[in-house]
Amino acid sequence: MLTGMYVAIIGGDARQLEVIRKLMELDAKLSLVGFDQLDHGFAGVTKMKIHEVDFHDVDAIILPVHGTNMDGEIQTVFSNEKMMFTEELLRQTPTHCTVYSGITNDYLDDVIKSVGRKHIQLFERDDVAIYNSIPTAEGTVMMVIQHTDVTIHGSRIAVLGLGRVGMTVARTFAALGARVKVGARRSEHLARIAEMALEPFHLNDLEQHVKDIDVCINTIPHMVVTASVIAKMPAHTLIIDLASKPGGTDFRYAEKRGIQALLAPGLPGIVAPKTAGQIVANVLAQLLSADLKKRKENKK
Repeated sequence: MLTGMYVAIIGGDARQLEVIRKLMELDAKLSLVGFDQLDHGFAGVTKMKIHEVDFHDVDAIILPVHGTNMDGEIQTVFSNEKMMFTEELLRQTPTHCTVYSGITNDYLDDVIKSVGRKHIQLFERDDVAIYNSIPTAEGTVMMVIQHTDVTIHGSRIAVLGLGRVGMTVARTFAALGARVKVGARRSEHLARIAEMALEPFHLNDLEQHVKDIDVCINTIPHMVVTASVIAKMPAHTLIIDLASKPGGTDFRYAEKRGIQALLAPGLPGIVAPKTAGQIVANVLAQLLSADLKKRKENKK
């Protein structure tokens, strides 16, 4: 239980609704900021403007999955209120206050570091990333179906990267009958690709391996699908970039060549917000419970 813990949930999308439900069940005291247009009736939960929150008593701040933008603005789909996450705001919190987000950026890192608060990036955790790879793979299947005129079965698909998302995506398309090749750099990843009965290739040879593909799915958050790579692709190739913004694709050149390239980060929150929210909510509940237990033990 989270009885006695005060949590401010600031901004976000439909995934945050599952977080609210879970923390309510655990008896946490909740303040919702940026939810004034939310129709759900959460009994015992207070909707507030950001300037109305007494951050001196807040034990944890839960930001949207994307944290803030590079200007410090917190995005929300349930309000038109402009909300900024600032150093001044964070300095009001007690020293034990922890900030939670899915990912981070330089702005958020700088603010949290300057104030000296703890920051937990949920999507850096293996469990969250692996669970999230399931709706990501399903969403990718949906996009391929929507944006191609052939079946997945028999299609030639290149997946770039064998991380937590790449592995699930490669397995999913292979299970649907696609001819899947996977590009990686590490020798152990190439070995794993072969063990999965897929075609491995080194990313240094990427230009040679895109000459006959129908779909290219990138999971690597670095520029790998360059202009020279895109130049070798067939004109009908579909590129889906699952890496976090700005992705790893030269979208300008893809458009110039007439190749459809789609940046699709955050698919879990789009195709399965309830499931994606439950994943985040369950992990947050564990982390908040452990934090509360530790603080109680330190007071003894």
